[in-house]
Amino acid sequence: MEIIIKPVLTEKMTKLTDTQNKVAFLVAKDANKIEIKNAVEAMYGVKVVAVNTQRYQGTVKSRYTRAGVVSGRTPSFKKAIVTLAEGDKIDFFSNI
Repeated sequence: MEIIIKPVLTEKMTKLTDTQNKVAFLVAKDANKIEIKNAVEAMYGVKVVAVNTQRYQGTVKSRYTRAGVVSGRTPSFKKAIVTLAEGDKIDFFSNI
């Protein structure tokens, strides 16, 4: 099972990374905090202090077309905010 799907790279998370040493990832919906911690430590070689998770339900969206109203839902997802140990850092842009 793939636990970490992708990192969240937004302005808000970049600010948190710089000030509080926290990094966010989109993770599998059924992954728990221990699995997330072990996956981050194994993948990036850092020490994880804490893991906070958040579940998001997909939003309902609709638009008007010639054929009428088309409605649907964006997929739901789970986000994990990982606090790294003092001195550890993850650089996502090092191999660009």
